[in-house]
Amino acid sequence: MTQPAKPVNSPNRKYTMECTRNIGIVAHIDGGKTTTTERILFYTGLIHKMGDVDDGNTVTDWMEQERERGITITSAATTCYWTQKEDGLHKTFANVPHRINIIDTPGHVDFTAEVERSMRVLDGAIAVFCGVAGVQPQSETVWRQATKYKVPRIAFVNKMDRVGANFENAVSEMRKKLGAYAYPVSIPIGKEDQFRGTVDLVNQKAIIYDPNDETGLNYEVTDIPAEMQEESAKALAELIDAVANKDDEIAELIIENKPVSTALLKRAIRRLTCKIEIVPVLCGSAFKKRGVQPLVDAVVDYLPSPLDIPPAEGSEIDNEENKIPVIPDDNGKFCSLAFKLWTDPFVGKLIFFRVYSGQLKKGDTIYNPRTRKRERVSRVMMIQADKRIDVETTFAGDIAALVGLRNITTGDTLCDENFEITLERPTFPEPVISMAIEPKTKADREKMSEGLQRLAEEDPTFHCFTNEETSQLIIAGMGELHLEIIRDRLLREFKVEATAGAPQIAYRETITKAAEGEGKFIRQSGGRGQYGHALVTIEPNEKGKGVEIENKVVGGAIPKEYIPAVIDGVEQAVKDGVLAGYTMIDVKVAITDGTFHEVDSNELAFKMAGIFAFKDAVKKAGPILLEPIMKVECTTPDEYQGDLTGDLNRRRGKIQSIEAKNGATSLNANVPLAEMFGYATAIRSLSKGRASYSMEPHSFEQVPNSVLATILDAAKSKPAART
Repeated sequence: MTQPAKPVNSPNRKYTMECTRNIGIVAHIDGGKTTTTERILFYTGLIHKMGDVDDGNTVTDWMEQERERGITITSAATTCYWTQKEDGLHKTFANVPHRINIIDTPGHVDFTAEVERSMRVLDGAIAVFCGVAGVQPQSETVWRQATKYKVPRIAFVNKMDRVGANFENAVSEMRKKLGAYAYPVSIPIGKEDQFRGTVDLVNQKAIIYDPNDETGLNYEVTDIPAEMQEESAKALAELIDAVANKDDEIAELIIENKPVSTALLKRAIRRLTCKIEIVPVLCGSAFKKRGVQPLVDAVVDYLPSPLDIPPAEGSEIDNEENKIPVIPDDNGKFCSLAFKLWTDPFVGKLIFFRVYSGQLKKGDTIYNPRTRKRERVSRVMMIQADKRIDVETTFAGDIAALVGLRNITTGDTLCDENFEITLERPTFPEPVISMAIEPKTKADREKMSEGLQRLAEEDPTFHCFTNEETSQLIIAGMGELHLEIIRDRLLREFKVEATAGAPQIAYRETITKAAEGEGKFIRQSGGRGQYGHALVTIEPNEKGKGVEIENKVVGGAIPKEYIPAVIDGVEQAVKDGVLAGYTMIDVKVAITDGTFHEVDSNELAFKMAGIFAFKDAVKKAGPILLEPIMKVECTTPDEYQGDLTGDLNRRRGKIQSIEAKNGATSLNANVPLAEMFGYATAIRSLSKGRASYSMEPHSFEQVPNSVLATILDAAKSKPAART
């Protein structure tokens, strides 16, 4: 439910909240996000020359690692301005300047945290799909992330100029694979090398691009070509029916057999989009510079302003159940969320934040409820990819950056001290891969420690810690590429040369049945001894619920002051594992009984008793080892299907489906991560470089007995692998 309209804009702001859009551009890797963003920045006048990913000169892919690899690694924020033309297509917002804050996100699964935290602060999103491949695995992942944070979205079917592009198939897959209520508001005129423009269904006009213009600036708004009038009329009727099914105002007009005007239909689509009840679909080719201007118009027409969505909710510090709405009001109390940290070599640590209410001026004091500390704001900046622009004030709905604040982590709420609440933090997946790392020289050791600490602050999916058994430094992340980028950044940004061991898998342990365990820690020496005794019961927990520890001790069998020590012991044993030294998951633990000694009992003794009791119970509870399973999609020419299928089977993969898709074959399989190392080289070799693949984490499954002994032996000889 949207909040009632009220005057909330400060007279000092240039662009009102009604004319502000905070959007993200999300897609599967190589879907065309960065190219689309680059074209948007050109047509909105922010840049005067378009770059290309292949040339490594785009605005939002500004890191050296991004330009070398041609992929997006970190989400980049930028701001542009758009005023719709009076060209017969626009009336609602014609000649009204809008400010659009854009976050271009990565598509590679190793950098999914960047998408996660961006989604947390966005009001809307453009989901980009490849016109040839349709809905791909990472498309599903980013769609789930947008659904999780209730982000309204529009879809852009890109690459309509490519051989095999099929707009209808892409829309059909959105409905089937994503469960999206997706309906076109534009359809392509021609396809593949004949693609020359789009039909705006809402306005019933054609937008034809000049084939001789390489900038995409010259296009003509004209009547729909005769050969497309029937198809356009049918598509418009489907769109109106789809809207009428969800919107009462349009439904009444249909029932009364009255015409639906363009303005009414556009307003209804906007209402439904803001409520996440419809996904308007557009099409184009960002690379060929066609269909991008209508996409920016659709951002203004259909995606919400900060006023069009339900207000953010915060929790009281001392009572998390009590929710408090944060109304977007420039005159309200300041409240914002720090969603990203980044180390800038010139200005230091940048804290990206989204303002939900109030204003923040240079020199103001802000409060962090997590640390209960206040800090003075010395600099406020607007971000243009790798450029920083100092500003005096930020307002509700803005996305900006702060410099110089300490003790801030991703997900912290920054607010007025008199408005002490915490906003929902973004959640991040656990690392699935780790390796030992060490500096090449002694001089590098201190610099490496500082560098890794900064990188871990920036990236919640990157962990670094010291293995207590070997004293090796371990880094853990989301994949081989993730850790490769970390090492590359250590070298370039912190001038640290490091060597790394082979990647290791982050296995997990769990149990298969309930059991009881007893732990005693009794030491007698000359004088005061040690005495701790605890009994626990354990049972499997629901998948994904993690470890739950409960105190069921009655009658003071263990004094209350020692219960936290027993819990600490259980938590330590969970972390260290029992079967092979890997962290345990999905276990319910109950502390049921025990005894104590009036003189010899202490916290250390009961902590050790907790460790022993838990390990004793696990040994009786059928412990098993779990390995991460990856969802893998391979796209290959038909002639290599057999070779790739055989290779996936050799890697212990389970083929889930084989689909024919636009002249190629798509193999979907679930494969253990341990078997996927070096797959990029293997698939190129098997298909003579013509096949491609993508993968993302799927689940944890029991390790087969045939490979269990090998893993256990390796774990014992390489304790650095344990995470």
